[in-house]
Amino acid sequence: MRLLRASNDATKNVLYRLKRKKRIQEILKGKYLFVPARAGIEGQWTEDVYLVLSKIMKPDYYVGFWTALNYWGMTEQIPNTVFVAITSRARDFEFGSQKIKFITLAKNRFTGLISQQTKWGEFNISSKEKTIIDCLLFPQYCGGLTEAAKALWNARKELNWNLLLGLIEKIGVGTPRRRLGFLLEQLNLQEDVQRRLQEPLKGFAWADPSRQKKVLAYDKKWGLKVNVDKQALTHWMET
Repeated sequence: MRLLRASNDATKNVLYRLKRKKRIQEILKGKYLFVPARAGIEGQWTEDVYLVLSKIMKPDYYVGFWTALNYWGMTEQIPNTVFVAITSRARDFEFGSQKIKFITLAKNRFTGLISQQTKWGEFNISSKEKTIIDCLLFPQYCGGLTEAAKALWNARKELNWNLLLGLIEKIGVGTPRRRLGFLLEQLNLQEDVQRRLQEPLKGFAWADPSRQKKVLAYDKKWGLKVNVDKQALTHWMET
């Protein structure tokens, strides 16, 4: 309204007409995007979604979870949804053909983000180490524990393990520690890291909360109710 220098009613009328003509799209309450003229009469366009996020969400956001796995080359899967971590609630929305899904994190978990440069500008994304932790914290937003296992394997030579362990300590949640130790053991990776992850445990957590809650085994070492076939975690290594 300040930009248009018009009354509330006049501004609402302008916005209404622009929306009917598909010249703007409301992406968050009170926040609109102009559809470039080059998009044509159908009102569709292909602007980079990361740039959009950097303009409407800054600074407290980062692209993460399954989207970050793909960005960092830790999975070959291309998710249709762009997952975005934030510290306050926001409505999911669609940008062109892509769905933007917001995951609200507690402030102590909102860490490990870095800035990446594109030809359109900068955007925030979780580091490789924080991407792994987020996938262990919320496997349901990363394709499940099998995708997390694949990501660990693909990034095994690139991860800063000291940084990763430091982030686990910082967020202060036990389940990523348990799931990481469990997966490293299944993948025969980083025995030293496995030893550093071990600690006295109380109770059992689900290995993969995105799957059916059916106990196949109890892993006492890592304090997990295993509800995923262990062979399924590594079957992709045989293909």
